[in-house]
Amino acid sequence: MNTSANANQLQFLSVVVPARDEEGCIASMVEHLHVELRLHNVPHEIVVVDDGSSDRTWAILNELTAHIPELSPVQNRGQHGFGRAVVCGLDHMRGDAAVIMMADESDDCRDVVRYWQLLNEGWDCVFGSRFIKGGGAIDYPWLKLQINRLANTFLRILFNINLNDTTNAFKAYRKTVIDGCRPLISPQFNLTVEIPLKAIVRGYSWTVTPTTWRNRRSGVAKFKIKEMGSRYLFICLYIWLEKYFSCGDYKKNSLGPAEASPRSLHRSQISKDL
Repeated sequence: MNTSANANQLQFLSVVVPARDEEGCIASMVEHLHVELRLHNVPHEIVVVDDGSSDRTWAILNELTAHIPELSPVQNRGQHGFGRAVVCGLDHMRGDAAVIMMADESDDCRDVVRYWQLLNEGWDCVFGSRFIKGGGAIDYPWLKLQINRLANTFLRILFNINLNDTTNAFKAYRKTVIDGCRPLISPQFNLTVEIPLKAIVRGYSWTVTPTTWRNRRSGVAKFKIKEMGSRYLFICLYIWLEKYFSCGDYKKNSLGPAEASPRSLHRSQISKDL
């Protein structure tokens, strides 16, 4: 028996989905995700966090539980915001791994299965990229795309990492990573960079896989460019200071007896695509 390999095997996946006013797509998103995971025999729960919706999102979620017992709807009763909703979902998750996924069907459910498979190879984190060979971004608004590329270039240089889609919310983590990155302090979309950057700086292993993104077909986007700049800059500098001035206090090996991953660095071939 390969004890090391067995130690890296995961038992249960939690997909955490923050949702606010998504009545037009939340049902199809949950149903498609559930079918895809069931077809590939992935033991799972879908934790949808209603972040103060004013439409029928919460009612629809409760209706869905009648035929999708794996659905676990939660209401964020505290302050609202994308980051706060994700943290609420992570606090309620039962799995030993988590995928953070958007509610608007922009992320491909098939990629969740690939995330699960890669985590079970022993990686601590799996980061999706829309901008490497095999990935894609369909109908991405031009201005947002330019800002995205500039922001991710800035992060690559600041942290000296071969990751070109850090701002992509769609990522997967072992629970040990989530716990090792706490406290999570970003209230809004800046959480999308807080978790992966903390994981990298703190020494967790990671790999990159191509993912496909499609612009939402219903509802209204919640991301506001003008509100995010200072929040992103704050959290990036906060983690940059940790990297160079924390004396390794938050490194993985100092966090407790978590199982070591079989590889400590990301896949070298990824850099060829970036």
